[in-house]
Amino acid sequence: MKSVAIAANSVLNECLEQFPLILEGKQNPDYEKCIKISTDASLRQMIVPGLISVFSPLIIGMLMGKYATAGLLIGIILSGIQLAFSSTNSGGAWDNAKKYIESGALGKEHCKGSNAHKNSVIGDTVGDPLKDTSGPSLNILIKLSAITSLVFANVIATKFTSTRGGPIWL
Repeated sequence: MKSVAIAANSVLNECLEQFPLILEGKQNPDYEKCIKISTDASLRQMIVPGLISVFSPLIIGMLMGKYATAGLLIGIILSGIQLAFSSTNSGGAWDNAKKYIESGALGKEHCKGSNAHKNSVIGDTVGDPLKDTSGPSLNILIKLSAITSLVFANVIATKFTSTRGGPIWL
């Protein structure tokens, strides 16, 4: 979510630079620049998580052996699925809560402008990135770690694991 905030802030700064010239009629909106900022920021912010998901199974496998790598994968899968479902469902619930309040289902005292609506807008602001970015990206993390482990499983099992399954240095 921090990556989304950084990218959105960069796009916002660009839009704030463009608006005065657009309003004066001196310049047309430069959509491509905003798209380039968004794309560059999203790719740049994915470098560290990508490296962690690829190298953590390799490093654990080389240092601790095949059983530790299997334990790492089990931990990634169990905690990752729980966090992904939790993020996606809670983000969707907060988004739907705002829509429910705006529909007037809670009565006139809880319509737009009320404290309930203001709080639901805050919940929606947090919920949208949770639902749209954090949950799905955890699924990718799980898959990438598992695929990396499968690709290098033979090397980890034969070169970096003792006959008992532990690290080769024990």
